[in-house]
Amino acid sequence: MLQVLACGAVVFPGLFFAFRRVLPCVFKHWSDADVVLVSERLVSSIHAAMATTAGAIVVSSCCGSVINDRHWLATYFVIWYGVPYMTYDIFAMYLSHYYRYHVKGHEDYKQHSLRTINSFVRREFLLVLHHIALLTILLPVTLFFRKDQGDFFIGCLFVTELSTPFVSLGKILIQLGLQDCWLHKVNGGMVLFTFFMCRIALFPFMYWMYGRHYGIPLYSVPFHLPLSANLGNACILAPQVYWFVLLCRKGYRLYQGCNDSPNPKFRSIPS
Repeated sequence: MLQVLACGAVVFPGLFFAFRRVLPCVFKHWSDADVVLVSERLVSSIHAAMATTAGAIVVSSCCGSVINDRHWLATYFVIWYGVPYMTYDIFAMYLSHYYRYHVKGHEDYKQHSLRTINSFVRREFLLVLHHIALLTILLPVTLFFRKDQGDFFIGCLFVTELSTPFVSLGKILIQLGLQDCWLHKVNGGMVLFTFFMCRIALFPFMYWMYGRHYGIPLYSVPFHLPLSANLGNACILAPQVYWFVLLCRKGYRLYQGCNDSPNPKFRSIPS
């Protein structure tokens, strides 16, 4: 019973519901869109902290033999928390999208409908695709096609979530009207650093660790791996590079604003 209650299918929707009830009591001037956005970001940060911790444990436990060493978290975290969170988060992102336009009085957003769902999918297509790809690719690979090997690399993929709390904090600070404070600017730098290290540089690192295990140079690793593994890594890496470019552009605009304006606005950073 306790295991069921601790499952992500209960924990993440439960936290989201709790934040939606508590936040309006603290920030009485917030609209439904504000409450849903911050609630989604807080739950996202909690999941990211859990995933990063699980990833660090798996990586540190399996670094002796990156192919054969095992840790139970590599599989069970995906089942109990990864899949439920990705499923929940699609719904939470839709609610955030819906209320953002609902409070603005858009005619199509007076109530939930297939039109509002279609609009959400079109506007957030890359994020929705990213979530669905993790559910349909990472889950089968983790459970069925690894042949009980490669827990180290699954742990590395968990660590990609390290940048998420910083992205969420940036949006929450904006919501609190603190976009001009030093914390927001420092947080923006942390977003760029953690995003690059844990979502882009991590992939060459994993290839290097694989090559070190088999005693082959880094440039030979893609030819040593099956085509499906290279394609899977490319599909995960490609949107990360795209989002990092967007982050750099926003960072550059922030830098330009600091030079051109005595009181610049720090724009939000995409997740």
